[in-house]
Amino acid sequence: MKKLISNYNVIDLFAGGGGLGLGFQNAGFRMVASYDNWIPAINFFKKNIKSHPIYEIDLEKKTSVEHIRKHNPDFIIGGPPCQDFSSAGKRHECQRANLTVVFAEIINDLRPDLFLMENVERAKKSRAFARASGILKEAGYGLTAAVLDASLCGVPQKRKRLFLFGELGGNDNVLIPYIIKAQRQKPMTVREYLGDSLEVDYYYRHPRSYARRGIFSVDEASPTIRGVNRPLPSGYPGHPGDPVPVSSTIRPLTTKERSLIQTFPEDFDVTGAKSEIEQVTGNAVPVKLAEFVAHRIKDYLTGKINGQPQDSTTSVSSPFVQLELFEQKANYLVKPRTKNDCESNLCF
Repeated sequence: MKKLISNYNVIDLFAGGGGLGLGFQNAGFRMVASYDNWIPAINFFKKNIKSHPIYEIDLEKKTSVEHIRKHNPDFIIGGPPCQDFSSAGKRHECQRANLTVVFAEIINDLRPDLFLMENVERAKKSRAFARASGILKEAGYGLTAAVLDASLCGVPQKRKRLFLFGELGGNDNVLIPYIIKAQRQKPMTVREYLGDSLEVDYYYRHPRSYARRGIFSVDEASPTIRGVNRPLPSGYPGHPGDPVPVSSTIRPLTTKERSLIQTFPEDFDVTGAKSEIEQVTGNAVPVKLAEFVAHRIKDYLTGKINGQPQDSTTSVSSPFVQLELFEQKANYLVKPRTKNDCESNLCF
């Protein structure tokens, strides 16, 4: 369907702190509703985003589809919770990984013109993603899958995320040429984005183990902002990769500074229970990464309106990943999920 992006009714599912939807809104799309049932994220959203409502609804319940349908969605975006895929958590698929399939089933039920699903990089190798992709292909969507490094997309942070774009009746891989053309040639640094506003040259980010470094420079891209934030412990031994020795002058970033590296606006209110705010902002899609993807979709749709030829044959390599050969994973698409699957860590 050819129409101006301002005419699409865009719905954000599993909205979290609203980073994905805000990025699309900044790119000119019309957000009409968001959905989540995680109270800290809903509270954060309501404090900071006034352009459209967020509804507290369990999207796993079938009744949610009819509520979403009332908004006449043309474009559904969303980031199903990804803890079961994340390297920060347990390395198996159960429970929340199934929300990826729930997202695909909602798309299948409502058949919007377009959709975009976001997840962690590891999700691309999961059974849940394979099954969801199969549902979407069978529903008639052309798919583009790409793993993007946020630091190459306007965010001062090394954060890789998987995006799956779909167009009803469209072709596969249509966004790849636009992504390649627009990405940066080198990572964006913290100083490049925030200037000298942090008033430090080095800061501490607690590593998952002391086999990894914990001190970083503002003249490089930040490591991934996670949902936890700890001070420099007395037991941190230093690491060969640290740019400077351990000292009392090295501090962690504040909650506000971390939200800025996630590219939330300066005027966003991040007050409240510290652990909750850190988790909401750390789990969010960086606003500028979402905006980058939204602009690529906008470029593609504008090209269609103007009758520009589309090239979906571009060969790509890391950091981009294309979807290929869904048939190879066909056994994941039809096998029902059972309790035994979860117990044996084969859940999808």
